[in-house]
Amino acid sequence: MTGPARITYRAMPGGWKVRWDEDRATRARAAGVWPDRTIADMAADLAARSPERLHMIDGDHAITVGEVHALASRLAGAFITAGLAPGDTIAFQLPNWWEAAVINLAAAMTGLVVNPIVPINRDTEVRLMLQTSRAKVVFIPGEFRGFDHAAMLDRVLPSLDMAPTVVVVRAEKGRFATFDDLLTAPPLAVVREVDPDAVKLLMFTSGTTGRPKAVLHSHNTLHADSVRMAAAMAVTADDTIFCPSPITHVSGYLWALNMPWVTGAPVVSLDTWKAGAGFELLRHHRCTVMLGATPFLRDIVDEIEARGETLPDLRNYICGGAAVPPALIQRAAEVLPNCIPWRTFGATETTTITRGPETRADLRLGAESDGRLYGVDVRLKDPVSLAERGLDEEGELWVRGPGVTLGYADPADNDAAFDADGYFRMGDLVRIVEGDHIVCTGRVKDLIIRAGENISAKEIEDVLLASPLIAEAAVVAMPSARTGEAICAFIVAATGALLTREDIDTVMAAALLARQKMPEHVEFVTDLPKTAAGKVRKDDLRARAAAIAASKSA
Repeated sequence: MTGPARITYRAMPGGWKVRWDEDRATRARAAGVWPDRTIADMAADLAARSPERLHMIDGDHAITVGEVHALASRLAGAFITAGLAPGDTIAFQLPNWWEAAVINLAAAMTGLVVNPIVPINRDTEVRLMLQTSRAKVVFIPGEFRGFDHAAMLDRVLPSLDMAPTVVVVRAEKGRFATFDDLLTAPPLAVVREVDPDAVKLLMFTSGTTGRPKAVLHSHNTLHADSVRMAAAMAVTADDTIFCPSPITHVSGYLWALNMPWVTGAPVVSLDTWKAGAGFELLRHHRCTVMLGATPFLRDIVDEIEARGETLPDLRNYICGGAAVPPALIQRAAEVLPNCIPWRTFGATETTTITRGPETRADLRLGAESDGRLYGVDVRLKDPVSLAERGLDEEGELWVRGPGVTLGYADPADNDAAFDADGYFRMGDLVRIVEGDHIVCTGRVKDLIIRAGENISAKEIEDVLLASPLIAEAAVVAMPSARTGEAICAFIVAATGALLTREDIDTVMAAALLARQKMPEHVEFVTDLPKTAAGKVRKDDLRARAAAIAASKSA
């Protein structure tokens, strides 16, 4: 896409106000990445042609295309009976269960907006998300992994301006309606006409660097990701996708709840990650494509090495959502001889903006870069002055493309997020290498300003993670009366390693970095706080670093 964008605001059903770029829409349609269809349209076609085709495997439970379509039609009928109108929001706080596929499809059939909420979120986050999304219905497990979600909703509902109807999934009937109750409704009698440009998804950012913001996507912007990724990896109905990533995060949602309708490929998942169970599912179902954050890949590689058995059918592993050490990609390529493991790049706001190597001959780029820019326009800017930089310089990444969000639910959040030409501010510092590949060098908010010098937390993390003594490392700024900010490293030792501060100094010194990049404080921990997608919660670590600094000065 070239030339200045003409950005307007458009009112959508439900009262959502979205940013609209007619030039982007025209180009996306011409390129075929905005198909102007909903998954309801796609599901109806697939159910008519191949109702017995497998759609989803949830652990030991398999469900066909025809079954999902029939159940979704009944749920859609229940939504209409309840008076839900196009643009109304339904939320679900569910693990990777097949019921979520039914809910998502029923929403598409009726023009509703879905708001997935990560199951690990608790009262404060759930209250904020239900209030912001104006959810009319929320689906929850009764209990999951020892937590009583129904009791949490009892606490949350009285504080909401508009309390949603609560529906429990895989739970006995009690004070709340059950998912099975809704499936007794007559199926959808008249198919609603749903605008593919209307809001389909409201998803909150992970909030690892600040307050979570509600991101809006249309049917078409979601399809732009699925259509492009399917083309990049030649995903067809003959493939089988393994998606342990949470469906309440953008990558899991796209691959488990959208991609199967776009391509016809079934998806395999499980609700609680265990490496052994994951390996068995991959092997039994001969999965060809897998995506997941760094911990999933590390666990699978460890499992393969422990068993002495590979997964010959797996041909692509898409790894993102958290920092991916090059050495891990290289290990994966060694133990998966038919697979191309690669680091991907994107965000809830932009969906996927890079693709991986086309052949194993280019595996180096899959390990050493964050992928080749794919179907997007980019700009690099100075993170402070916002002056545009050359593509041969390091700068903050701004992106424009067909999979970029329609904006935030609160239009005020858009002001600092987009420039006048419609480029979205990623908040990542990158270099462009090999002509069109990107390497993320850190987050703008991860810059540590020590005595006036900008220091990249990621540069230090990369040095630490290259040591076999270190399993995980995260570097954040620590308040300092002398230098303004100091460097604080949180480190998880490798299995069997007994680390000392002297070991860390030795690792850093061997890298021959400037002395100013040596951590002033090292905190050895047993694990790092993470989101469900595997991202390190730097906000938590900054708070801990600040508390450590305060205790030192007390």
